[in-house]
Amino acid sequence: MNNEMSEAGPLDPGRVNLLDPLDVQYWCRELHCSELELEMAVSAAGDHIAAVRETLLTGRTA
Repeated sequence: MNNEMSEAGPLDPGRVNLLDPLDVQYWCRELHCSELELEMAVSAAGDHIAAVRETLLTGRTA
């Protein structure tokens, strides 16, 4: 994979698509979290990026 593809943003910048590996990679990099942390945040808050970001910041993934 070339560097341009790895730097590309998500197709929908307002949502996290856990089914798209490039989307997961992008959001993990942007939110400074692991894939597991991202999955837990989406499970707790839904896929809207503002809710995911807030959940990661406050640690409310349980």
